[in-house]
Amino acid sequence: MNTQQVAERLVALCREGKYEQAQEELYAEDAASIEMEGLPAGTAGNVKGMDAIREKGRKWKENIVEIHGGSVSDPVVTGDWFSVAMGIDATYKDMGRMPMEEICVYQVRDGKVVREQFFYNVG
Repeated sequence: MNTQQVAERLVALCREGKYEQAQEELYAEDAASIEMEGLPAGTAGNVKGMDAIREKGRKWKENIVEIHGGSVSDPVVTGDWFSVAMGIDATYKDMGRMPMEEICVYQVRDGKVVREQFFYNVG
């Protein structure tokens, strides 16, 4: 798949709430996941490799009490990169209800996501 195809598939899966399937299908084994600086202690931060990304996702999912809504924009693609605006309105065990919006930037190499980085307000 080229970058446009990877981007469109990731968006389609995320819109269905199939984040784990997106990772399994589209990510390279050595992919990196980068969060914003200044996260509270105990929050999943930067990780490398699919095992660590899966664990990060598992912890995030376990913390969710209820999802009230969400959104995923169409991708903006250039070269090996694409970005997507995502939003989620969820109630978390440790933070209560908290709507969040972010820009997600992805790098694709050889038809797989090798890097994801998230930009959002912290605290």
